[in-house]
Amino acid sequence: MTPAALDIDQLTPSARRILTTAADLFYDRGIHSVGVDTIAEESGVTKRTLYNNFGSKDTLVATYLEARHHTWWARLERRIEAAESPRALTLFDVYAEDTLTATRGCAFLNAAAELPVDHPGYAIIRHHKQAIEDLLRRVVSADDPTASADRLARHMFLLLEGAFAHQGIHGPDLLSEAREIARDLLEP
Repeated sequence: MTPAALDIDQLTPSARRILTTAADLFYDRGIHSVGVDTIAEESGVTKRTLYNNFGSKDTLVATYLEARHHTWWARLERRIEAAESPRALTLFDVYAEDTLTATRGCAFLNAAAELPVDHPGYAIIRHHKQAIEDLLRRVVSADDPTASADRLARHMFLLLEGAFAHQGIHGPDLLSEAREIARDLLEP
């Protein structure tokens, strides 16, 4: 099996340039449709440099997903820390903000559709989605200790993810509608 993602903080400047280019290409065109030749060319490096930095396309894909999770998660945590109760609604707000730049939907769901379950990137996708549900569980429980946090968090996770996945089909108001449903679920 290919090694998992590289440590993002340890990347060289050329590796960061490759990763940034690959991230844009993977999201815009899809993982399978973008080859290492294209990534190297658009990064302004040789294929040898790409392979010297990442070892394989699979490692580059895993690193792309890890970097995306890391960046997104840091923004989410800042928003949750600043939010008032019920903080679970903040996730709907963050997802709604994501629709302004996420023109092709969820990068993690898109990658999951392309990758086999034994790909190192797939574990990152699972971790990302599980972390969202776990965060929902924690904030629901902390904001209302009497709530059935496990069940409520699962409902809200599915509502959140479903609305984000379908907003491209049903329009941007779907996340607002899902947020209102979540607010109703959170009312005591």
